Formats: sequence, structure tokens, C-alpha cells
Amino acid sequence: MVKLIVSTTIDPASINPSTALLSKPGWQPGPSLKEGIVSFINEQVRVLQHDKSIVVEDNLDLRWEEATGESVDEIIFLSKHVAASNKPALTIHPIGVPHLREGDALPSGGKAGWAALPNPRMGSWLRLLKKIATSHNLVPEFEITLEATHHGPITNKPTMFIEIGSTTEYWKRQDAAQVIAQLIWEGLGLGGGTAVGNWSCESNKNKVLLGIGGGHYAPRHMDIVMKDNVWVGHLLSGYSMPMEDPSQSKTDSSESVIGGTWKQAIMAVYEATHSAYPGGEVLAHLDYKSFKGWQRNAVIEFLGHQNIKIGRSTDFY
Repeated sequence: MVKLIVSTTIDPASINPSTALLSKPGWQPGPSLKEGIVSFINEQVRVLQHDKSIVVEDNLDLRWEEATGESVDEIIFLSKHVAASNKPALTIHPIGVPHLREGDALPSGGKAGWAALPNPRMGSWLRLLKKIATSHNLVPEFEITLEATHHGPITNKPTMFIEIGSTTEYWKRQDAAQVIAQLIWEGLGLGGGTAVGNWSCESNKNKVLLGIGGGHYAPRHMDIVMKDNVWVGHLLSGYSMPMEDPSQSKTDSSESVIGGTWKQAIMAVYEATHSAYPGGEVLAHLDYKSFKGWQRNAVIEFLGHQNIKIGRSTDFY
């Protein structure tokens, strides 16, 4: 089983960490894919480099398997992060566009109603990222944070994005690139170390946080994930669970129906998280204050109907 690290030459926040990783010992040239994608090999890790947008090269895991005969067990993308605040940040997040309907525009890849399998390393790597960034004196200048589930590309194996934000100045920062490279090196156990974040349902810590509600940077969920031994799956922000206020409905019905794709989105991220953590217990963690009363009640009722348990903060650690 091999692990894919995917980068693109057109993004300095992607290629610079990739180059920094390849400057470490043990790398050898690997096979190229037909589309001009080059690779480098070190133990069970494969670094891929292409020259397109990071969100448009779909099914790279399956394409690698078909081209090489190697089985892929996870995929990690390196990318820039863009934010209106322009603040420097190092971020980790799962991917998908679970709230979109068939036929909706896909400006950042993926496919409507889909959520990738979240990479179980996300929580432990977030904590390791903060440790490494602090040791490189990037904290507090850079915020270390999760992001909510968003964008593509389409993948079939556990996936996460690691990003540098949030402007050209920071995307090009070599110290940030070195931190990301060190995160991957240590996190995957290259150079003889022990890998970080390998999921095992045998552990007594087998509860997995599924974030529901809140903003893009998921502060309520982040508070929990930053604690040791917490596992995290998808983080479904409020903007990715559209809910139509029944009081604004023009239909004459005695039964209040809350429209929108929120139910679809919840089920997509739940099922993906459940599949990524075999044997784990996935608990929804709600950012209660982010919902209006009618929204909160509807979400809680729906989760109950789907037999999805709601967890309290202390359930996860």
C-alpha cells in the first residue's frame, strides 16, 4: 500500500513544500503517468507533480493504481489557501461538495452531493503541525487551523488537503514550505520514524468527531480536535447545509417542510466519515449557537431519525 502526495507546479504553496520534501534523503525518480505527471519514490510514499489546478485532476489514486499496479491507501494534496482576511495560516481539511445538487456549477471541482473519505490523520497531524510550526517560530504569526469540507478533486481513498495561506507573500514563504515538508516526513514515518495518525479501532479512543454547523474555520470543533487523541472526520459548515425557512414558504401546507440540501449533505459526510473509520463510533458534534432555533431542532430530529448519535465535548477525549 502506498501513499500519494500530490502537488502542482503552478502553485508555490504546493510545489515549494513538495520540493522541500524531496530535498530530504532517500528519494528516487518514479514512473510518469501519461498526462505528464512525474513521480518520486521513498519507501511507501509517492510524490506526484503535475502542472494543472490542484482541484481538477480527478481520480489520481485510481489512475496511479492502474498505471503502476500499486494499491493506494491515502492521498494528500498540497495547495494554497485563499482567505478574505489575507492572514497567514497553515490549514488542514477534508474535501467534498456534499450540498450541491446534480447540475449545479462546480467551480472548484468535485461532484454534486459527494464527500471524499476523510483522512484519519487530520486530527493528529493538525496537532503535530502546530508543534512543528511553533518550533520554526511561525506561531503566532501563522494561524494553525482546520477548515470545513470544501472543493475537489474527486478521490476514492482517504484524503486531506494541507494548505499555506493566504496571499502570494505567504504562499512563497520557504519557512512555511519547510514546516509542511517536515509534517509529512514525520507524519508518514519517513527516515525511520513512527508514523502519526494511523487509525486503529482497537484503541480505547475510537470515537470520531463529525462537525455539524459553524463557520469555515470550525472554531467550536477545533477546540476539541486540538486535544490529544481526538479523531476527526468531515466538518460540515453552515454554508454547506442550506436550509429553507418554512415560515417563508409560499406553499399552503399544514406540515412544515424544511427544504434545501442539508439532509443530503449531512448523510454524505456521515457515510464518508463512517467508511473512513472502520470500527469507529462516529458522533455528530453540533455548533449549537450557529443555528437558529428551528434549524437546530430540525437537525437534531433528523440525526435522531438516522440513528446518528450526538456527542458532547467530553465524549471525544
